[in-house]
Amino acid sequence: MKTLALISLITLLIVGQTFAIDQSFIRVLLGDKRPSSNDLEKIRKAAAKTIVNGSKYSGEIEIWKGKEGYFLINVIHLEDYVKGVVASEVGIHWPEESLKAQAVLARTYAVAHIIRNRTKNFYDVTSSVFHQVYKEYEGAKEVEKAVNETKGEILTYNGEPIMAFYHSCSVERTEDPKEVFGKDFPYLKPVDVPSTPSPYTLWEKKISFETLEKVLSMKKISDVKIATYTSTGRVKELEFNDGKNKKLIKATELRRLLQWTALPSTMITSIRVEEDGVVFEGKGYGHGVGMCQWCAFQMAQEGKSYKEILQYFYPGTKITKINENK
Repeated sequence: MKTLALISLITLLIVGQTFAIDQSFIRVLLGDKRPSSNDLEKIRKAAAKTIVNGSKYSGEIEIWKGKEGYFLINVIHLEDYVKGVVASEVGIHWPEESLKAQAVLARTYAVAHIIRNRTKNFYDVTSSVFHQVYKEYEGAKEVEKAVNETKGEILTYNGEPIMAFYHSCSVERTEDPKEVFGKDFPYLKPVDVPSTPSPYTLWEKKISFETLEKVLSMKKISDVKIATYTSTGRVKELEFNDGKNKKLIKATELRRLLQWTALPSTMITSIRVEEDGVVFEGKGYGHGVGMCQWCAFQMAQEGKSYKEILQYFYPGTKITKINENK
């Protein structure tokens, strides 16, 4: 794509460090499928349009071939990518300050992964929930304004881009990152959150025995109970019983095995075993770490600026601007 070749080099200059990686663009692996290794060959690239899982993408498209099949990479300008993420992750007509907060986080997340992955992988991020949801930006003046007015802004801590974890909805309190990712971050601590109009404030999900038995490699599950809780009151471990054997599994791992959406969060408030499956009741949506998007919506409605929102969820961080050399 000729326009990409003309884009000036962006270097991140923070606290005396220079990350000599071109961050003016990002390489996005399209779809949910990821290769198990980097032993692939690029067989073609073109300025084209494509549809993957019902979502449209255009720009420079690379086709890579590996042992597991073909993979598509969308090479796109960083700011256009941020617009696509904001429009995909939250409501395009949300309050301006919540859109700005999301834009800064989307950009921060992207830059951190460019620095981490560019030199050792053939893509920087995926377009799925494994990283950030990204679909081609189709135009919304609110999103355009939010991204343009925060252009180049990322969150840093001690001179480095932060791990900008965020999620859809928390109720009462966000989660400790150690409970989800097994690691502490000085700028990520559980915080109290306001009530929001999120449709996932309360939820109920029924999962069939067939599905649970398959992902857990168990037969005829007869009982399920909460075994332990995290420090914020979310479920840490669940115990499944088939009458002969018991299996203890982390709630975060069960969400992964169920492809995340089947069990919206680990803030499970009750479990009910029925004839054909297990009914889970709970609150919130997502892993619970970092900024709660619906909470940002509410805080913006109440008059908080995007900088205040970000500082609340990521205390001790700074907004730093990546420098575009022209």
